[in-house]
Amino acid sequence: MQRRQFNRILAMTPVLTASCSYPNIQEGDNKVKIIKPKALRKGDTVGFIAPGSPVKKEKIDIAIKNMENLGLKVKYTDTIFKQEKYLAGTDEERLLDIHTMFEDDEVKAIWCLRGGYGCTRIIDAIDYRIILKNPKILIGYSDITALLLAIYEKTGLVGFHGPVASSQLFTEFTSSQVEKILFGLSPKDHIIPFQTQSDEKYVQGHEPYVVTPGFATGILTGGNLSLLVCLPNTPYAPSYKNKIVFIEDLDEKPYRIDRMLTFLLNSTDLSQAAGIVLGVWHNCDTGTPETSFTLKEVFMDRLSALGIPCFYGHTFGHVADICTFPVGIRVSMDTSSMHVTLLDQAVI
Repeated sequence: MQRRQFNRILAMTPVLTASCSYPNIQEGDNKVKIIKPKALRKGDTVGFIAPGSPVKKEKIDIAIKNMENLGLKVKYTDTIFKQEKYLAGTDEERLLDIHTMFEDDEVKAIWCLRGGYGCTRIIDAIDYRIILKNPKILIGYSDITALLLAIYEKTGLVGFHGPVASSQLFTEFTSSQVEKILFGLSPKDHIIPFQTQSDEKYVQGHEPYVVTPGFATGILTGGNLSLLVCLPNTPYAPSYKNKIVFIEDLDEKPYRIDRMLTFLLNSTDLSQAAGIVLGVWHNCDTGTPETSFTLKEVFMDRLSALGIPCFYGHTFGHVADICTFPVGIRVSMDTSSMHVTLLDQAVI
């Protein structure tokens, strides 16, 4: 991708004034004054984007059905049907789609169709002034981790680590959590419970357990481990100090998880987190006892020594019954119940 092409895209974007009333990061102390997006209402229009990997037509049909079941309308451009090798169109096309959906007054929320690789290629070219001028719900997970964290670090906009639109028909639990949080129907102290997965493949071998017992409160941040290790030493890296950090991944061998966690512990302030919530790490416990530590042994070895509350098996990420986690909202976690509780609404 050539920088000249990006410059041409950015040149087409209307220049916004620097006197935007929305607060930005406070320099020097890494604190963010958050912006809460407006709540969704039945009948609202959501915009589809594919900022990472390409999406099959049948998956888009599932995504439309999911939105209809939530009482929402959909809007998208032709970009979501494109494919550029392992990307959903060129970097310029995917970037332009993000800008377009944030600027479109008809679009009340932006729903990522899928993750896959691609978001880290474009976060340095996003015009964050557009997002500050038009804050709205953005939701997705996996590779979308990079997009959610970059936008939060640059603007303070609360993003939502939740179901991508096209993965499968939403379960009752998934839809219920989406409606309560994105539609502003949850109470101030909204409990996101540990949920036994309705799909058996996410249950067997993934029983929940406590790494370190305890109770903690803090601002919620985190996402997919493979993306979290891509952000240190960039302008988009979160601080984990005094935060509740949620982490998940899938299809990774224990030694790779060990390596990525070790990197985060050595390169960030993860060891100073208030607490860590681990998701269901599907298809990660590979290898034999003679040649590999188990996934649980990796977590116990790398995380228990931190002495901060931590448990495994919560309901987010690559699972059937997926909750919605607002990045930037104050929460509490309790290893005795394996619940995460939102201490404030994430929308206005």
